[in-house]
Amino acid sequence: MTSLFDLTGKVCLVTGGNSGIGIGMAEGLAKQGASVIIWGRSAAKNELALERLKAHGGEVRAAVVNVGDEAEVQAAMANILSEFGRIDQAIANAGMSIPTKDVFGISIEDFRRMQDVNVYGVLTTLREAARNMVERHKAGDSGGSLVAVASTAAIHGAARNEHYGATKGAVVAMMRAMAVELAPKGITANTICPGWIRSDMTTGLQAWDKFNDNVISRVPVGGWGDGEDFAGIAVYLASKASRFHTGDTIVIDGGYTIY
Repeated sequence: MTSLFDLTGKVCLVTGGNSGIGIGMAEGLAKQGASVIIWGRSAAKNELALERLKAHGGEVRAAVVNVGDEAEVQAAMANILSEFGRIDQAIANAGMSIPTKDVFGISIEDFRRMQDVNVYGVLTTLREAARNMVERHKAGDSGGSLVAVASTAAIHGAARNEHYGATKGAVVAMMRAMAVELAPKGITANTICPGWIRSDMTTGLQAWDKFNDNVISRVPVGGWGDGEDFAGIAVYLASKASRFHTGDTIVIDGGYTIY
């Protein structure tokens, strides 16, 4: 009997897929038989991630893409469709943050740079994937999963985080609207809000004893999360098990925001 979570024949994209949460998701998808494409801005990191993914035996690809550039997103999506003929899941995971000492240090220039990646990059990536999903629906091949990776910053206040939190809050609202609009086309749209996860973006915080003592010590599950902790949710949202699950904001934070 075919497993409920078998992804054989599925084509899945993970942006920011060469490290952290992205590679954890990509690896989970590959293990279940999906063809996996990762986008990242570093060719060297992409190659390392590809070697890791190839160990699972499926079709894997990587491309250097800046999701903040609409033309790059459109060209890279066209390449996926040219090679595979379809896309079944798109995970918009790529994101960025710019540290600041306080709210008065947030420049409009930095805010706009973050919006380019964290908001516009999510929109363009998922919009271009949805075009193919809608076309398939019209042809009688319904189904598709759109996933945005936001952050608990969208729902949990943190000092000096106004700019980042604003971009992630925008993503949550955008995905709810997308879920309603695309549900009649057989497409689900959900948001994942990670908590404190080991990644390149949190390297400095991981080494900061005060942060670990005052913040990470409050995570009920204990300690930092890892990219591998997101493999299961990526597989679930790509599978037929989640057919009726859309418009949700799924928090994966070890219990931090409820404590």
